[in-house]
Amino acid sequence: MAQSILDTMSGASTGTLVVTEPLNFWAGKRVTPREEKNTEPVFEPATGRVLCQLVPCGAAEVEEAIQSAHSAYVKWSKMSGMERARVMLEAARIIRERREKIAKLEVINNGKCITEALVDVDVAWQTMEFYAGMAGTLTGQHIQLPGGAFAYTRREALGVCVGIGAFNYPFQISVTKSAPALACGNAMVFKPSPMTPLTAVIMAEIYKEAGVPDGLFCVVQGGAETGSLLCHHPKVAKVSFTGSVPTGKKVMEMSAKGVKQVTLELGGKSPLIIFKDCDLENAVRGALMANFLTQGQVCCNGTRVFVQREIIPQFLEEVVKRTKSIAVGDPLLDSTRMGALISKPQLDKALGFVTQAKKEGAKVLCGGDPFVPSDPKLKGGYFMSPCVLENCRDDMACVKEEIFGPVMSVLPFDSEDEVIQRANNTTYGLASGVFTRDISRAHRVAERLEAGTCFINNYNNSPVEMPFGGYKMSGFGRENGQVTIEYYSQLKTVVVELGDVENHF
Repeated sequence: MAQSILDTMSGASTGTLVVTEPLNFWAGKRVTPREEKNTEPVFEPATGRVLCQLVPCGAAEVEEAIQSAHSAYVKWSKMSGMERARVMLEAARIIRERREKIAKLEVINNGKCITEALVDVDVAWQTMEFYAGMAGTLTGQHIQLPGGAFAYTRREALGVCVGIGAFNYPFQISVTKSAPALACGNAMVFKPSPMTPLTAVIMAEIYKEAGVPDGLFCVVQGGAETGSLLCHHPKVAKVSFTGSVPTGKKVMEMSAKGVKQVTLELGGKSPLIIFKDCDLENAVRGALMANFLTQGQVCCNGTRVFVQREIIPQFLEEVVKRTKSIAVGDPLLDSTRMGALISKPQLDKALGFVTQAKKEGAKVLCGGDPFVPSDPKLKGGYFMSPCVLENCRDDMACVKEEIFGPVMSVLPFDSEDEVIQRANNTTYGLASGVFTRDISRAHRVAERLEAGTCFINNYNNSPVEMPFGGYKMSGFGRENGQVTIEYYSQLKTVVVELGDVENHF
């Protein structure tokens, strides 16, 4: 049965799971790939073990999934918002009920620690509840016209939407994209990252159990070729993509050929500005949260930490002490605070940035090396000791480029105007942060920073009520918040004449 893999999670431990079930889902069931070709291994990051072989979906499978989604959309879009809401609330209840099991499966496939994964699952059911609450509120506008005529607007679904997820929040992203889509009456075909294919299909099963029409949320597995088939398909009305800037550009280009709506949530190299009048304890906590969640593999991380020169010694002393104390190891243990990076290439990339930084003159204050846990079963895992770099300059690779690993670059600054100019000197614009006790400065700096989000005296606190998205090359469109409804719906104007038609001919 489909539920069996979750049933094994109660007693699951690192290094034991073997996945044998199909990972595709459409027409209300898991679907076995037609051909076992072009397979790719899916690894357990904490051990380096192969969990399963991923078989990418080809044109025939993508066609089946999209046709299944379209049939479900026709039924779902005819239901009232309150009817859709009841089904979504049931899905939220099931997620809550299976919270621990879903989180464990996420950890095994993704490598993050269990404490973070549990929060991710909680965010998922909260997101589902939020958009269930909005489903019944989708209304239009009445417009009075001369002579008793009037117009009104209808907010209507788009049709079949495609969601393309990232490896860092696999389960949560499947809900972040599907919940607003379904609330508006759409169907979704979701393609997870090929590195983390396990939990999206669990979400598909939960939707089915909650009562959605078969096909409303489909899962197709694969990489770039499968993504291309989805973006080019004529029955797809919208594509929502989370991932890198180069891939985002390709998604936008492919979708443009069919004039499809696109939401892009791309990379970042976000600035975190710490003024000398800050609460230093909170600033240190904020810097750790801005850099080391999910092993540093978070697109909105504040990896350029600008610290006013007068407090750099105190800041570095405290942040290094706490970074050294981060417990790295088995991600399923409650005591672990940092798990494994997603893959060996990603680990090597992050380590390479540290090596390059040292060549360019940065000083490693702690970490930046491969980490080998004492547990023998973790010897092949992709672990790295969290790193703090000082003596960084704006022209260094570690400061300009997105590392996607646990590396914090600390840069000194002297004045507000100077640091804002430097903070904005990037092609990215996803997030930013400022720590200061001066309320006027906080809001002044937030206004001037070129980023979709600015955290004041906190960082990486992003509840579902808040819109999230980027400026510049970090993308466009928004996820979360009420505004996202506008990105999964379209407006129709209906004009009603109650008198005679005025004829000019």
